[in-house]
Amino acid sequence: MKKKYFIILIFLSVLIVSYAKQYRYITDSNPLVREKIKKWQNLKFGLLMHWGIYSQWGIVESWSLVPEDYEWCKRTTGKNPENYFKYKKEYESLKNSFNPVKFNPDKWAKAAKQAGMKYLIFTTKHHDGFCMFDTKYTDYKITAKDCPFGKNKRADITKEIFNSFRKKGLWVGAYFSKPDWHSEYYWNPSFPPFDRNVNYDPATYPSLWNKFVRFTHNQIMELVSNYGKIDIIWLDGGWVAKSSKQDIENFYKEKAKESKTGFIKHRIVSQDIKMDELVDRIREKQPDMIVVDRSVEGKNQNYLTPENTVPENIIPYPWESCIPMSQSWSFVKKPIYKSSEQIIRMLIDIVSKGGNLLLNIAPSPEGDWDPEAYKILKEIGEWLKINGEAIYGTTTFKIYGFGNIRFNKKADTVHIFHFPDNNNTKRISLKKIFPANSIFRTLSGEKLKSTIENGETIVIIPRNLIKHIFVFKTQL
Repeated sequence: MKKKYFIILIFLSVLIVSYAKQYRYITDSNPLVREKIKKWQNLKFGLLMHWGIYSQWGIVESWSLVPEDYEWCKRTTGKNPENYFKYKKEYESLKNSFNPVKFNPDKWAKAAKQAGMKYLIFTTKHHDGFCMFDTKYTDYKITAKDCPFGKNKRADITKEIFNSFRKKGLWVGAYFSKPDWHSEYYWNPSFPPFDRNVNYDPATYPSLWNKFVRFTHNQIMELVSNYGKIDIIWLDGGWVAKSSKQDIENFYKEKAKESKTGFIKHRIVSQDIKMDELVDRIREKQPDMIVVDRSVEGKNQNYLTPENTVPENIIPYPWESCIPMSQSWSFVKKPIYKSSEQIIRMLIDIVSKGGNLLLNIAPSPEGDWDPEAYKILKEIGEWLKINGEAIYGTTTFKIYGFGNIRFNKKADTVHIFHFPDNNNTKRISLKKIFPANSIFRTLSGEKLKSTIENGETIVIIPRNLIKHIFVFKTQL
């Protein structure tokens, strides 16, 4: 029997190692950063907010500006959706009507805190280039004189949000888009945009590209220097990266396959943003800041970020799944939300595999969340008040689970999660995972009835908890 059990564990270990190869990871050499990442891994639950001028149209953030023929980024709003250049001009003029008068970051911070969230990632700039912070390097920003909200005393939205969330004890992180489709240094008006990439060859126009590199570095350093303690810089737009000749050749060989970012790209262009140099400058200001250069394999991707998906198995590296609460990252007029139970199950599944959940909520153009979002967060928070000890500060068990069972571990305590099914199951089979003499208890300490049948451990669910996610524990 022991031999059979050993063979099963070896098989599961091989699966985990095989799956991990899909996610290549390089450990940061800085001990301060490594320690900060360990602390971040204990947080488990964070908030992501996509918010910008695009919320006024209720469209997918920024992406309709890209001349790529994908269903999810087609131009469906505005007066001239059939004329690309008129559409882009109209989109960019949304700056002149953006006035989120209901903006109240204290309300968001309070709701996030009560929901059990531990950190925030906020979109300081998305791919469209509109800055939700007070930058001096462009007038395409929330604090501009011709933006209605620019006259508001809380016009520097990023600063206000960061201050509110810090006061509630949450970590703060800045989402920043490396590509900038408004910048003349990225999409130069001398050339038509072809796709999401820079619209000229940086090797042919090095002076123009170097201006963009300086522009990008300067804006990020503004955030790092002028916005207090920032725990995470979360850099999106993984296609803006240095590519070798071999990288480019491999891309075209695999062009028909899905890219690392989850989208099929038309082409690859080497776009050396001088990330090593930038990270050195960041760490001079904030030595332990976590840098997430998303989807760019290397030492500047301090943790991995599978998007809108939950990995199938344990990943033995720092990672988070970023997933929207509704069907969209950005505000839409009729959102379809995941239920609180769906999100709690997802959180458990992610934590059992070693990750964090970064849940996105999109503010409206007026500057508030949908009432349903607050309700869902409240329900999640109520569950975490009771069961949070089995979520925060945990690590993976030898397997993440099976069927509707999930595991994690904290010191010598193993937490076991049972997802209810339609059959109102009263008996949980834990197979042969635990020794026959194991004692199982609720999180509050009450001993549970259990038995051994055909060598398998069977735990009896209390009658009043059959229809709920049931959490219990045992000692190793």
